[in-house]
Amino acid sequence: MNAAVRATVRVGIYTGAKVYFVHEGYQGLVDGGDNIRQATWESVSMMLQLGGTVIGSARCQDFRSKEGRAKAACNLVKLGITNLCVIGGDGSLTGANEFRNEWSELLQILLKAGKITAEEAKRSSHLNIVGMVGSIDNDFCGTDMTIGTDSALHRIMEVVDAITTTAQSHQRAFILEVMGRHCGYLALVTALACGADWVFIPEMPPDEGWQDHLCRRLTYQRKIGNRLNVIIVAEGALDRHGKPITCDIIKNLVTKKLSFDTRATILGHVQRGGTPSAFDRILGSRMGVEAVMALLEATPDTPACVVSLSGNMAVRLPLMECVQVTKEVTKAMAEGRFEEAVKLRGKSFENNWNTYKLLAHVTAPDVKSNINIAIMNVGAPCAGMNAAVRSAVRIGILQGHNMLAVHDGFDGLANGTIEPMTWGYVGGWTGKGGSNLGTKRSLPASMIEEISLNIAKFNIHALVIIGGFEAFVGGLELVTAREKYEELCIPLVVIPATVSNNVPGSDFSIGADTALNTITTTCDRIKQSAAGTKRRVFIIETMGGNCGYLATMAGLAAGADAAYIYEERFGIHDLETNVEHLLEKMKTTVKRGLILRNEKCNANYTTDFLFSLYSEEGKGVFDCRKNVLGHMQQGGTPTPFDRNFGTKMGAKAVLWLTDKLKECYRHGRIFANTPDSACVLGMKKRATLFQPLSDLKEDTDFEHRIPKTQWWLKLRPILKILAKYKISLDTSETATMEHSALMWRKCSHPSN
Repeated sequence: MNAAVRATVRVGIYTGAKVYFVHEGYQGLVDGGDNIRQATWESVSMMLQLGGTVIGSARCQDFRSKEGRAKAACNLVKLGITNLCVIGGDGSLTGANEFRNEWSELLQILLKAGKITAEEAKRSSHLNIVGMVGSIDNDFCGTDMTIGTDSALHRIMEVVDAITTTAQSHQRAFILEVMGRHCGYLALVTALACGADWVFIPEMPPDEGWQDHLCRRLTYQRKIGNRLNVIIVAEGALDRHGKPITCDIIKNLVTKKLSFDTRATILGHVQRGGTPSAFDRILGSRMGVEAVMALLEATPDTPACVVSLSGNMAVRLPLMECVQVTKEVTKAMAEGRFEEAVKLRGKSFENNWNTYKLLAHVTAPDVKSNINIAIMNVGAPCAGMNAAVRSAVRIGILQGHNMLAVHDGFDGLANGTIEPMTWGYVGGWTGKGGSNLGTKRSLPASMIEEISLNIAKFNIHALVIIGGFEAFVGGLELVTAREKYEELCIPLVVIPATVSNNVPGSDFSIGADTALNTITTTCDRIKQSAAGTKRRVFIIETMGGNCGYLATMAGLAAGADAAYIYEERFGIHDLETNVEHLLEKMKTTVKRGLILRNEKCNANYTTDFLFSLYSEEGKGVFDCRKNVLGHMQQGGTPTPFDRNFGTKMGAKAVLWLTDKLKECYRHGRIFANTPDSACVLGMKKRATLFQPLSDLKEDTDFEHRIPKTQWWLKLRPILKILAKYKISLDTSETATMEHSALMWRKCSHPSN
């Protein structure tokens, strides 16, 4: 929430508006006085890394009455405030909409009572409202993610990782209850991200007889060698008769029927606290900017809107449409229309549920397909690779295929270091960083002969390549060699996985989110150190090759003063501007600076050069320190995003290959030679797409190993504005109001 507050304040001030804090939510709006205070640029400094909300939030009975709302209106009119930005859940946003709808009536009440003058009423004739959804539950329809959800998942995964180590030592079954009120999102994503044996969510109660099914599943897991069982329970979980399913009920069942050593943990409010994740900071910042734009463009006829996230795009939706659909979910659940409830939650929720169903509650088929699918990691290791391998292997086994591990990338394919993978082989891989298969940067062109021989020897029918830019180039080299080597005429799919996020065909790569959080956490500590010292500037070098994604996004998440990247050329004049900007900043109450530099942004303006330049120019005003983060950015346990993303991408890739193999089966053998039989599986804007490798060559800068078009460059101006640079904001990408027509179609159930 603080990232959203900070962005709203700073972009508001940047546009020339007066911005006010309303402390203690609607209660502060009603009470007025010192609760409504003007915000300054400096007053939102050092907020990004704080959890909760620094301006406070409170439940307010007074605002529920017309009298209370009239007091709130009076306070706003007196200060000339005609735009209100509300960050909260559906209750807060519904209240805001009601406030706006009766605004004219409230003005008349105040006029009659002599509380405001006719001139004041005219000046404040209408109230614009924009909402941002702040809720860890992710229970608001119309947005893929609400502010706070990703951070809550981070807290949950920290606990799950800690629990699983002790549980494996003791052969235990663990039951974990997570928050979410009447929404199972946190439970569902947690179950996917930790490979849980079972998840209970309110949107989809278990079938009758679930008790026996659960016990059978846990027994089977122990039989195949798993020392650990994990069961995730959403706090609002119910059975088909509407009765609550609690941790105690499950614990008693497992203990009594199976005699397993069982422990139950209720996480509670620990999920709400802690430092916000990089994703939440960027999401809050983007939504804050969009909210200000929406308010400035609003007219008396514009409906109150909510700023939402769809895929990686900011969109505006009519507030009450979203509230209505959110209520429809509750209604569908109450009426037993559970499939519809899952659909109404949105595409993101539905995809998660479908992936979970694929990986759980299923046994391998008796009939084998006789298809062999090989999986390899290529390029530098990154967090989330193992999650993708695990789901790909298990989905493949469930399809009846034989899954083969190729160790050490294309070298392993050439040398024949290939072995079968079983269900248990990949157990517990989801939470492990790095690459368990081993990975190398070698490209296949120099060893095509050996690779083709081994594809024939091991009878490989399809290939999953999980990796970075080398995986993309390697895939292209295999496709090119199809003309000469018939053995290479097999379907293949590349899943982008690299901290650099530089694979053409995808807005996101597995591993980038984990690296981004590592950089952001380090920047937080460095800023804290700089704040304690006063007048100190830190220069930090990030990874990414020639791709400036990590430097830009970490700059947004950590509140950097500048982020130097290859894609945005800079010269001595820009450096001079940045130094002067910092000299001015040191005259204010904010006496610290943070500069990020992408490792290959410029061959001559090195990190050492920048350190020397800033040290010299800052003499007598600030001193400098430098930090090269290096390979720590590639390591660590994967974030919930990377685990979940890897799991979904691995599953989608193998299902696509299964369909493609059927298409390519001719006269008793596989023959795939069309461009669409070798694809990159990537996320583009709002969808995951399979794009032919050959089609992506046009959009690739092979020399610098980056795509020619990169969506995140549109966020660069936000970084500069939030650092107080006087630049023009590119509004070509600001969202227009959309209607949730699809959601309304989903609502038009015959029973309505």
